[in-house]
Amino acid sequence: MTSWFRKEKRKLKATDRREVPGDVFDKCPDCGEILYRERLVQNRYVCPNCAHHFRIGVDDYLSLLLDEDSFEEHDAGMRSGDPLEFVDLKPYPKRLAAAERKTGRGDAVVTGTGRLDGIDVAVAIMDFSFIGGSMGSVVGEKIARIGRVALERKQPLIVLSASGGARMMEGILSLMQMAKTSAVLAQLHEAGIPFVSILTDPTTGGVTASYAMLGDVIVAEPGALIGFAGPRVIEQTIKQELPEGFQRSEFLLEHGMVDLITDRREMKETLSRLLRHMTGRPAPVAAAAEEAGGGESA
Repeated sequence: MTSWFRKEKRKLKATDRREVPGDVFDKCPDCGEILYRERLVQNRYVCPNCAHHFRIGVDDYLSLLLDEDSFEEHDAGMRSGDPLEFVDLKPYPKRLAAAERKTGRGDAVVTGTGRLDGIDVAVAIMDFSFIGGSMGSVVGEKIARIGRVALERKQPLIVLSASGGARMMEGILSLMQMAKTSAVLAQLHEAGIPFVSILTDPTTGGVTASYAMLGDVIVAEPGALIGFAGPRVIEQTIKQELPEGFQRSEFLLEHGMVDLITDRREMKETLSRLLRHMTGRPAPVAAAAEEAGGGESA
């Protein structure tokens, strides 16, 4: 009799299960909210629940900051050599080749020129997915070259950093890029050409110790890790517990290390206002009104 009351559980076949593609949803690491990927993309990879800023790539930043179809890449064919014949878990050339296959880029920075809200600018955007956005000879050379382009054309320079620091596989040659890039930025400063540095998560090591912190204006994304050594290294060195939020954008703003924190969704508008103020250009609406007035008077 007991078997008569017992319900038989139907075994689900593989075809009965509803498959959900892995790229449909993302989980916010801050608030734990399950987010629909398409909505996240539309929101510039900012959590609509808690405003956590997910890490994004070079192409995302180019579309975010520059006017459509205005970007022209410079020095795309430049590649790192292996002057030290460095080997860790694998030879350096193999590590470079693997990074290029993964990212489709020759190194950890993309440089070029374009327009931001109608303003001609020179830009450099770092790619953290290429060996942790580390700064080797190519990164330093490309940033120095685009700095010289900004100098020659008298265009503002924008550098967006996302980096673990200097590239250990190139040793002292990597550290030399700190001086090289800083020298070009000094020339821009002397010429009165604006340099805006944008710090994203993470910006650390030799990049922080050079061009990332030399901007006429330093803008940070919310919650970005910014510092020289990582917090764990510092704690182990000084044998003390660090304050909550140490080395995050908000902590650095409070202590005067960055000028402002800007939500990614408002970054282009903020940069437009900054550059127009620094270069004495009229706002787009004012410029349009001026042109319209000139046309009527003519």
